[in-house]
Amino acid sequence: MNARLVLASLVLTTATAVAFTSCAGEDQMGSPAHRMSVWVSGTNFGEDIGTLIADNARIPKVVPNGTGAVHAACGTLVTDAEAANTELPAPDPEVTDLLTKAYGLEGTLGNQCSEALYNEALQRIRAIDGTVPVTTTTVGNSGNSGGIFG
Repeated sequence: MNARLVLASLVLTTATAVAFTSCAGEDQMGSPAHRMSVWVSGTNFGEDIGTLIADNARIPKVVPNGTGAVHAACGTLVTDAEAANTELPAPDPEVTDLLTKAYGLEGTLGNQCSEALYNEALQRIRAIDGTVPVTTTTVGNSGNSGGIFG
C-alpha cells in the first residue's frame, strides 16, 4: 500500500509539472538567452527605452516655451515610465530589478521637474515682495509657516 501511495504521488507530481510547463509562455521556457530574446521581441522594450531617452532630452529643450510646456513634458515622462513598467517582469530577475528602479526614477524625475518650477515661482515671489505664499492645503493657515520654505 505504501508503494502505491508513493507511485500515485509521483504520477501526480509529474502530471502537475507537465501541466504547469505547458501553460508557461515561450518567454519562460528555454535558455536564458532564448527567454530574454523572446521577452525583448514580444514587448515594446526597445521602443520604451528610446521614448524615455527622448523624453529626458525634450525637457530642457521646451524650457524656453514656458512652464506649461515643461509641465506637459514632465507629465509625458511620467506616463511613458508607467507604460514601460507594465512590460515587466523580464525573464531575468536582475534585469527586472534594474528596470524597476530606472522606471521609478524616471517617474520621480517627471514629478520633481514640476516641483522645481513651483520652487522657482515661489523664489521669484519672495524676491519681489519678500514673502512666500502659504503652500499648505489646510484651511485657516496664516503666515508663512508650513510652506515649502518653512
